[in-house]
Amino acid sequence: MTSPPGGGDGSATEPRRFVCARCGASAGVLAEGPPLTWTYSVENGTRQYYCGTCSRENLRSIEGRLDSDWW
Repeated sequence: MTSPPGGGDGSATEPRRFVCARCGASAGVLAEGPPLTWTYSVENGTRQYYCGTCSRENLRSIEGRLDSDWW
């Protein structure tokens, strides 16, 4: 059996800082993930997180990028 990089057993999530890619708002350092009101998209292979305010303000453009299967 092999161990994941870093020597951990993979059971604990490392805390990380979540910052809105649009306005720069910070959710602080969280271990469990961004707040539930935040959204993310994968752009050029990188996750971009968006705060609740930016998500609400840009909801139509976010929905416009969804495949028709989601409708």
